[in-house]
Amino acid sequence: MGEAAMKALVLARIEENVAVQQALLANAAYLESVIAAARVLADALSAGKKAMFFGNGGSAADAQHLAAELTGRFLAERRSLAGLALNCNVSLLTAIGNDYGFEEVFARQIAGLGAPGDVAIGISTSGNSANVLHAMEVARQKRITTVGLTGRGGKLVALVDHCIRIPADSPPRVQEAHILTGHILCEIVEQQLFREGRR
Repeated sequence: MGEAAMKALVLARIEENVAVQQALLANAAYLESVIAAARVLADALSAGKKAMFFGNGGSAADAQHLAAELTGRFLAERRSLAGLALNCNVSLLTAIGNDYGFEEVFARQIAGLGAPGDVAIGISTSGNSANVLHAMEVARQKRITTVGLTGRGGKLVALVDHCIRIPADSPPRVQEAHILTGHILCEIVEQQLFREGRR
């Protein structure tokens, strides 16, 4: 690939990313779903409950990233919050996957670690990842609030209490919007819990 072609590719991908962000700015449903998810996260974490993030591939990286923002810190110097990424423990994932099947790797953790009042945040670009969907079914049985981050939809939409949908077809563009969304959620949580006097 020549230099001109590389420059064209770089500019095209940036333009695609900007177009997705502009679509979000004009999307009232996106705004409402982000605010609703942020409220349930803030309420749960304020009450000493857990936020459990999970996904596959790039979405697993996002889950790990966002759990770290809560348990470490995002922007504010404050106490640690209970953020877990269910895709990080290799021994656990391989044990469950080997003994029960890959579809169970998140569901079984939610069954053992989750409690009513917690929040389960499943990230799936397609909205159709079988292990994310099954985890949401188990979470709802346990009276755990469910939040989904997805692209245009998929089966995840019908399985969660709050679904944040990104109006894009390209998985990389959806994933870029997911991490933006996750950062917004973390910032709202910090504002709610630590800059407005809540504990």
